[in-house]
Amino acid sequence: MEAARTELKRDLGTWPAMSIVVGTVIGSGIFLVPKTMIQRVGSVEWVFVIWVVGGLLSLAGALSYAELAAAMPEAGGEYVFLREAYGPMWGFIYSWTQMWVAKSGSIATLATGFFVYLSNFFAPLDTVFYTIPLPLGPNGGPLELRWGQLFAIGLIAFLGWLNYFGVKLGGGVQVTVTAIKVILIAVVIAAGLLVGHAHTAPATPVAVATFSGFIAALVAALWAYDGWNNVSMVSSEIRDPQKNLPLALIGGTLAVIAIYMLANAAYFRVMTPHEVAGADRVAADMMRKIWHAPGANAVSIAAMISIFAALNGSILTGSRVPYAAAREGYFFSAIGYVNPKYHTPGVSIAALSAWAGVLVLTGKYDDLFNLVIFASWILYGMTAAAVIVLRIKRPEMVRPYRTLGYPVVPILFVAGASVLLLTTIRDRPRESLMGIVLILLGLPFYFYWRKAALRITPGRSRTS
Repeated sequence: MEAARTELKRDLGTWPAMSIVVGTVIGSGIFLVPKTMIQRVGSVEWVFVIWVVGGLLSLAGALSYAELAAAMPEAGGEYVFLREAYGPMWGFIYSWTQMWVAKSGSIATLATGFFVYLSNFFAPLDTVFYTIPLPLGPNGGPLELRWGQLFAIGLIAFLGWLNYFGVKLGGGVQVTVTAIKVILIAVVIAAGLLVGHAHTAPATPVAVATFSGFIAALVAALWAYDGWNNVSMVSSEIRDPQKNLPLALIGGTLAVIAIYMLANAAYFRVMTPHEVAGADRVAADMMRKIWHAPGANAVSIAAMISIFAALNGSILTGSRVPYAAAREGYFFSAIGYVNPKYHTPGVSIAALSAWAGVLVLTGKYDDLFNLVIFASWILYGMTAAAVIVLRIKRPEMVRPYRTLGYPVVPILFVAGASVLLLTTIRDRPRESLMGIVLILLGLPFYFYWRKAALRITPGRSRTS
């Protein structure tokens, strides 16, 4: 019976793999988070330090993941890596977290960013049409529902529907939209660096730099970098994965770092730190100073195209994680269904999209990305450490690519993740607690599904 199951197809080549990294990482963050960063650390110099630190952390993660992805090119990415390194319970926890917190929260945050930019053209989208008088909203306040949130839910549903019709279609959309957005961002960068007038240096910083401020700004930067690992989730659908996965992970991450540094150089050349600190749409405000209203409108369109590509990539890749768990009996069985015509995990795509739509209603941009980053980085750190664990546990494993700088690079990544998590617990206890509770809620389901899987396959290992 097992052999007759419909499987996923290796329909993604080099460019789709690279565009998943670049297109998924560069979403709304680069257009929105510079405001948060300068508010937390106060000076342009510190903002660039944080972009560098966040970029190097992400690159260390990509270098570590490249070894794991090339050695185990299976659907689910970290689900497979954690399962092999620590046992099935940790793979399950990853898939559970991705489904209910990390990937769904990331999709919700991107969709929220999309409607924030669209409201630049249609102001009523930001209008509250209903208030729920319960402490369910941001910072424990009442939950305010906006028309833009309904639009964001519709956008998620549309991209889920699009990805249902084949990974080749989804990958083709990803390549096209990523190429368009990189060109548009290049125009914004060129305008800031070559056309706009440089401002005079401000007399006072926006704020006094502190360690807690540094970490808060780093969380914002890491949200902007988040997604470099997504290509590993579709490993089973990439052609020649031993070559293309390391190339996409490392090359894509380096490209993103370069784009982010150039974009921030453009912003801070044209705008003062105080102007950036007060700018909800920093790129649009910069272009308004250069080309007035047409420039601001153009960059808003560029931002929406960027977010659209990131959303598409997130749904394409994120749906493969609960699918991988379900195929092994560690998730709702329907999630593991593959459409026999389109060779896509259609039920998983629909479930992830639906839950992300629910999360759109729960909070604003800052609250969502803090929840997503905390839950994600617990497991990112464990995955990077899995490089070391598997070198010891399975030395015979064929490794087409070996991590550059091993073991220093994985250790640095784990150390950075640990500092980030501990500081986030201290500074954002509500979001941190929500992330931990949602992870722990999965354990009863794991033990239930584990017993069911063992009944179906008596020879399966009981280690966890």
